[in-house]
Amino acid sequence: MEILKETEDHKDFRKRLKAFLEKEIIPHVDQWEKQRMVPKEAWRKMGENGFLCPAVSPEYGGIGGDFIHSAIVADEMSRTYHTGLAPSLHSDVVVPYIDLFGSEEIKQKYLPGCVSGEIITAVAMTEPGAGSDLSAIATTAVEDGDDVIISGSKTFISNGINSDLVIVAARDPKVDDPYNAISLYLVEAGTPGFEKGAKLDKMGFHSQDTSELFFSGCRIPKTNVLGEKNKGFFLLMANLQQERLVTAMWAIPIAERALEMTTDFCKKTMRSGRPMIKSQAVQFALVEMTTEAKLGRTFVDSLIYDHMAGKDIIIETSMAKYWTTDMAHRVADRCLDLWGNESMRDDSRIVRAWRDVRVMSIFAGTNEIMKSIVGKFMGW
Repeated sequence: MEILKETEDHKDFRKRLKAFLEKEIIPHVDQWEKQRMVPKEAWRKMGENGFLCPAVSPEYGGIGGDFIHSAIVADEMSRTYHTGLAPSLHSDVVVPYIDLFGSEEIKQKYLPGCVSGEIITAVAMTEPGAGSDLSAIATTAVEDGDDVIISGSKTFISNGINSDLVIVAARDPKVDDPYNAISLYLVEAGTPGFEKGAKLDKMGFHSQDTSELFFSGCRIPKTNVLGEKNKGFFLLMANLQQERLVTAMWAIPIAERALEMTTDFCKKTMRSGRPMIKSQAVQFALVEMTTEAKLGRTFVDSLIYDHMAGKDIIIETSMAKYWTTDMAHRVADRCLDLWGNESMRDDSRIVRAWRDVRVMSIFAGTNEIMKSIVGKFMGW
């Protein structure tokens, strides 16, 4: 059953993206993994070829596409077998805050660069003492005339090193209610008082630049606020449905690619004089994992359809985020067992998938929080 109907435009977009990735990205992935960084030039090439921020309107340089374009990007990027270049984070998680909540001046100033790849974005919420609890944010934003002075630190910020523009969540120390104290501010790289820490070494996501960010009396204009002042918490909540859906969209093809690699490995690898794929135990394992991946694909595609229709699916996307990321981890872990001794190779693609997928149950809100959200919506 095909839930998402791809138009000829979608099919052409996928074809062009696939060709671009095979030529410009895949040949460099192993080197980027060793270097622990994707060069900015790769982002610019993505933008120049029209593969960043597909939902942005032509008025600001985008193609005016829909969320199926975003799903295609997530799907085809999984075939590069790395997570360092993460257009879904930039295009579908961070930039929508600017597109939806930015003033016309802000959109004119920043969106064209986001589309072209000249501006790489990040969102800075997580702090050393405030993980998933946004109400515990300690970074402050104090008004001083026509400026705002930001002070504090953020950690585990994806695109932290490469970022040219960061959305920073900070609180007004004069407001006691933590949920009505948070605002979102745009801070450009190079602004005095804004410093980037060293790239964090991680178990996975080796080519993805994750870092700490430090703000020490960082002065920005008041006009760099997104939406209404002190309504940042509610803006973050408004975009979480899409963020969690994007995470699920990312998890499904990772599981699918792991299964493709493992199925091919089992066809080619001999055990006791016959291909592994002829073993009933191997067949059962692959069938069970493939069933889970197909169930996940159907569920997520249906949510993409509903999301495009403007439906409130916060419960379902929370379910999808926790289930798909857990499923992708189970699949990668079980595939690793089938690879046997080959899974000891650090440069193996299946090992990379196993490393990379583990953290997905943590970001965009931990899976435990997803379950708590669903429970609350159900009145438990």
